[in-house]
Amino acid sequence: MSRRWWHHILPRSAFSQTVVLIGCLLLTNQLVSYLSVTVYFIKPSYQQINQLIARQVKLLFVDGVSINRENLTMVDALNAKVRDDAMQFYNQKDARLAGVERATYYGFLSSQMSEYLHGEAEVRIAQGEDFEIWIRPPQAPSIWIKVPLTGFNDKNLSPLTLYLIVIGLLSVAGGWWFARQQNRPLRRLQKAAISVSRGDYPLPLPLKGSTEIVEVTNAFNQMSQGMKQIEQDRALLMAGISHDLRTPLTRIRLASEMMVAEDQYLKDGIVHDIEDMDAIINQFIAYIRQDQESARDLLQINDLILDVIQAESNRESTIESDLAELPLIPIKGIAIKRVLSNLVENAYRYGNGWVKISSQYNDKYLGFSVEDDGPGIAQEQVAKLFKPFTQGDTARGSVGSGLGLAIIKRIVDRHQGKVVLTNRAEGGLHAQVWLPLE
Repeated sequence: MSRRWWHHILPRSAFSQTVVLIGCLLLTNQLVSYLSVTVYFIKPSYQQINQLIARQVKLLFVDGVSINRENLTMVDALNAKVRDDAMQFYNQKDARLAGVERATYYGFLSSQMSEYLHGEAEVRIAQGEDFEIWIRPPQAPSIWIKVPLTGFNDKNLSPLTLYLIVIGLLSVAGGWWFARQQNRPLRRLQKAAISVSRGDYPLPLPLKGSTEIVEVTNAFNQMSQGMKQIEQDRALLMAGISHDLRTPLTRIRLASEMMVAEDQYLKDGIVHDIEDMDAIINQFIAYIRQDQESARDLLQINDLILDVIQAESNRESTIESDLAELPLIPIKGIAIKRVLSNLVENAYRYGNGWVKISSQYNDKYLGFSVEDDGPGIAQEQVAKLFKPFTQGDTARGSVGSGLGLAIIKRIVDRHQGKVVLTNRAEGGLHAQVWLPLE
């Protein structure tokens, strides 16, 4: 349980860990410096002052017996003996009124004073507008001696405290700047890695930072360029195959046009197969194209939905729509329209003629969905459908290239969105697409 607690408290990022480490080291250094100065400089100074006061107290009580023979109290006699304001003497009542109870007791000074005066003494220090030392000597336990010291003022920062604060702030600021400089190449590398995962290959990153960071950045640049070259070679290969297939398909179609009327059923079958193969080739081209438009535009999703509905108006059945009022969103219009078209095509292909398109949005996402009334898809097959050349036709029975949902997934991923497939309670499939508003 304690390990989990520390796991949540400690920083996770390298930047935060570096700042915390430097801060702890600086704090330890400051504490050691402060304690060293206190023990080796400030404490001896207080002890010297304490020793000087003890000597004066001893001198005052040398002839204390002769003073007692006069008709004066001990306090009056001692005050009369001290002609200046260096020391003032109080009885218990007057000392309380003068503020002795607000003074702080110091054990090590009391022990030292007891040793000097050969008896149990008590030393207190009051820090306010004036710096005052209170002593209760063993020669007269009912008397308090107040010694004001000039040059001490609690309201002003001492040079030592000011020095430690300035050095501490400068050290923390320097550590923060150092950690930020070390962390900047890592953040640049993180953004570039996310871009590569989305299919965008950035320019080679600058080789800046420590030796280890430079080596990692150089390895990433080589990996990125290698993946880009592999992707280009694959796209070129698939595009070449798709292009080369069109020539024999065209010849077959021309040959089928020359068939006699008695073979009309055979001609229709050939034409139908050619159209299916042509659709598969178009999906190949759409998949390798990756829908890389130059920039995104602020568009209205409902306008794209209405365009798709208009394009599908030549079908025998109609498409139902339930469109909410939506804000504009930065998207690649052609790509999102292809997503809608593919979803509607799948709904017609696997459904029984009923299709519904809806749109909705919340605080973070804007979405649209396409529903059909087909047999649906087994839940364990949903995750596999987004892979290229994978079909879920065991339940829905059809033919195709298996690229439709892969194309949809790739386009939505490039918009940092998500696609969710669920079965409708009434029967059929519900395909939901969510796109981030920003």
